[in-house]
Amino acid sequence: MSTDVNLLGKGLKHIGILILLFIVSPIVLTMAFKALKKFEDTSQEYLSYILIVVAVILIVFTLYFAFKTFQILLKAIFNNS
Repeated sequence: MSTDVNLLGKGLKHIGILILLFIVSPIVLTMAFKALKKFEDTSQEYLSYILIVVAVILIVFTLYFAFKTFQILLKAIFNNS
């Protein structure tokens, strides 16, 4: 039951990226809804819909990346060999 230091380092790098994603994805979603409210009934309304789609994709990727990151950390800490 020894800790794999290389895998733990990779997991900690992923934690840093994950924290950044946890901050950025809700901000992008908030900006998208504010743009939708501001560009209502204009020709730039499609930009806000594109931004909403990007924000939703980013949030789904953030959740996937979180599960993968914690899986890496669990493998690093609870190594069988």
